[in-house]
Amino acid sequence: MGWGERRRMRAGLAAAIALAATAIGGQAAAQSVVVRSTGPSAGSYPQGRKLPADATVVLKAGDQVTVLDRAGTRVLAGPGTFILNGAVNRDNSGAVALAAMMTRGGSARTRTGAVRGGGDAPAAPVVAKPDNVWQIDVSKGGAYCVADPAALVLWRPDKTADGTGKLLSQDGSTADVTWRAGNPLKLWPVASVPVIDGQTYTFSSLVGAPVKIRTMLLPEVPADAVELAALMAEKGCTAQLDLLAGLSAASQAGG
Repeated sequence: MGWGERRRMRAGLAAAIALAATAIGGQAAAQSVVVRSTGPSAGSYPQGRKLPADATVVLKAGDQVTVLDRAGTRVLAGPGTFILNGAVNRDNSGAVALAAMMTRGGSARTRTGAVRGGGDAPAAPVVAKPDNVWQIDVSKGGAYCVADPAALVLWRPDKTADGTGKLLSQDGSTADVTWRAGNPLKLWPVASVPVIDGQTYTFSSLVGAPVKIRTMLLPEVPADAVELAALMAEKGCTAQLDLLAGLSAASQAGG
């Protein structure tokens, strides 16, 4: 990626973050969507279900449901009854993180390294993961919703050394993918392997087993985070929803 392109990406990200931070005050009571659900009530609150403002969520022991609204994500842990009325206090960090995660064009930064513990406690390792929903994790694969094929990015978890891989389309198109040491991001080679709606691709490398990647092109991308998450669930783009669910680390659990 050239300097001009990176500068435009940072400008777009800054604008999205500013918009989210200024708008959060009037959005806390907006509808939400389930981005992760486990436990005995998972069938009642499946991934992708939209919940209206002031919805009541009743959970049993062992349930854990992560809901996303425009303020970020919130984890509901059963047993208990929860009203999604915005009463849980959350600062602007959730909205800022959500805006950064969903900004089209992505970011050149990744979350790696370790989190410092308190006192003499050992540092807790941080699992590397994409910092943007539009980046494809080549170590996992799966179905990915694509907003802009020309800006589609392949992400690798280990950026410490040079890396290579091969991308193969089901129609026989193939391209080599090469990362430089220190860079986890690589643009999808669209000139050699076009991005086609519903197409399945195989990514293989010397690290790990080959993975299948299925691209789901979005003709229109909802500006609303809740609507976009619901659309991703409808398309089966669960890896991207898992990234959104991971924002719950900055949210409060329970009621």
